[in-house]
Amino acid sequence: MNGRTVLERFPAGGPRGSWPAEEFAQARRLEGLPAEVVMDLATDTFLVIVRSGEAAADALA
Repeated sequence: MNGRTVLERFPAGGPRGSWPAEEFAQARRLEGLPAEVVMDLATDTFLVIVRSGEAAADALA
């Protein structure tokens, strides 16, 4: 296990001026999830993740 849960994937080549991964992560943070955006270089995608831990497990439950 890698210690994270992937909530959503977004292609790196989004429209100019658009940040869909960041917008999705912000919406999850407003819901109480400690979501963050990371880049998966192997697949050229942005991942919105929640790292494992007590706070993340409580928020996902």
